[in-house]
Amino acid sequence: MKELIAVIVKPLVDSPENIEITELVQEDQITFRLSVHKDDVGKVIGKQGRIAKAIRSVVYAAGSNSSKRIQLEIND
Repeated sequence: MKELIAVIVKPLVDSPENIEITELVQEDQITFRLSVHKDDVGKVIGKQGRIAKAIRSVVYAAGSNSSKRIQLEIND
């Protein structure tokens, strides 16, 4: 899942080397935290959050086979 998020986000940002994805596993959910360079946050979120919604949709669809709930957080 981390690789999928990285593949989606890398073309969107100017500093792909600053992409960090951490995974927090809890008993009923998995949370992925995406951190990018502060200048690239707007590019990942998009106008009115449209790009962020699209990324989340793809991640949720890819994880639909899992028994755990999946969340994606975008940090500044």
